[in-house]
Amino acid sequence: MANGKYRYLLKNVGLLTLSNFATKLLSFFLVPLYTSVLTTGEYGTYDLFNTTVGVLLPILTLNVQEGVLRFALDKDYDRGALVTVGVRYILSSLVIVCLGLAVLCFTGLFNFGIEYACLFVLMYFTQVVVGFVTYYVRGIARITDLSVSSVIASAVTITLNVVFLLPLHMGLIGYFLANIIGPLTQVVYLVVRSHMCGDLHLLSNYSTQRKEVVAYSKPLIANSIAWWVNNVSDRYIVIFFCGVAANGIYSVASKIPSVLNIIQSVFSQAWTLSSVKDFDSEDKDGFFSNTYAAYSCLLTIICSGLIVADKFLAGFLYANEFYSAWRYVPWLTIAILFGALAGYLGGFFTAVRDSKEFSRSTAIGAVVNVFLNIILVPLIGPLGAAIATAVCYAVVWAIRLMRSRHYIQLKINIRRDLFAYVVLGLQSSALLFVDNLLLLYLILGPLFLLICFLYLCELKTFINKIVSTLRS
Repeated sequence: MANGKYRYLLKNVGLLTLSNFATKLLSFFLVPLYTSVLTTGEYGTYDLFNTTVGVLLPILTLNVQEGVLRFALDKDYDRGALVTVGVRYILSSLVIVCLGLAVLCFTGLFNFGIEYACLFVLMYFTQVVVGFVTYYVRGIARITDLSVSSVIASAVTITLNVVFLLPLHMGLIGYFLANIIGPLTQVVYLVVRSHMCGDLHLLSNYSTQRKEVVAYSKPLIANSIAWWVNNVSDRYIVIFFCGVAANGIYSVASKIPSVLNIIQSVFSQAWTLSSVKDFDSEDKDGFFSNTYAAYSCLLTIICSGLIVADKFLAGFLYANEFYSAWRYVPWLTIAILFGALAGYLGGFFTAVRDSKEFSRSTAIGAVVNVFLNIILVPLIGPLGAAIATAVCYAVVWAIRLMRSRHYIQLKINIRRDLFAYVVLGLQSSALLFVDNLLLLYLILGPLFLLICFLYLCELKTFINKIVSTLRS
């Protein structure tokens, strides 16, 4: 029985790894292209648009994609209702965005020009449709289709980026268009494969289902906004105190931590399916405790390794003035570590449909984030934003760990984990304060080995469990 749970989780992790590898890891290697062709100001402008879309999306759609995912996991739920309700909210939100931009352009408050106003609308449309379609497809467990579509979208996006930026010299507009057209190919593929058009009935009422989906989704609006605050509100504060160019450098710093984010994203998507399907409040077979231990072990070791390799990777990825982004990488990587662990614990709240508690913890983290940003960014610049982000994610993780005890009994070695996180902090501090490379790596190397030693038992168990699950 337990092996079946591990096999189901590993199968989904494997398929989603293909999906996320194509989407994120391949684009990781295009960072040198972006940083050599685009200026820091142009990259900062794109990031500003992207982060603004991120906060508008859950508000204008009532975060309906989260409800679609959760109810799609219930096999007997009316799929026609989910597709129809989701599309209605998407269309309504798109109308609001168009009207809002028209007013801003007319009053002169949007000073980027009509060309960029159109790009903003297209970016919003792309993100809202991609979010809705991929969440629905994941909910109905068509993971293979999701993975294939991501490979297609990634290939198109990367090809268009290279063509638009190099031979056609389209600059920032080309970067926008490549990152709009590519994801839309994924939408087309998934809509065809999942037969979503056949489930769309715009003339049907579905009032009962709409109320159920919105009742679940509404509390998660606060959660999504809070996650947005945790992820990107620091960009606005950096822009306010340090300028758009500084934000461009700060934004590109997230490219190295994105390696860890790929693992987090893959596991998080697969884990949502497993946490709902196999939820057991007593964790009798140790599935949830063992999975948390293995996940924490893997993330912490990789986080430590990325911190050690930070300057080397920055030299390879970041061209020109972007190189200084290495200073922010360790803290943003630690933030992803805690965000991933918080996401794991959030799966339990999803399983029991407690979206309010889910949102409350994220909101507290957001308040901490904004407070620390306002204090630290004026003092130490973008580095303060990176540190604030790491602290706020640690707060969310701690709250969810305590609150999850109401739903499940996890057996974890919290003292050992906390000690490992202190070691990560020491590594990050050494990078900032030790200039001599030989001395620096004489410090970072042993600290990395110490973390590996701390998780030696979990490493052995993790490898043995994978081998036994694959053999059975």
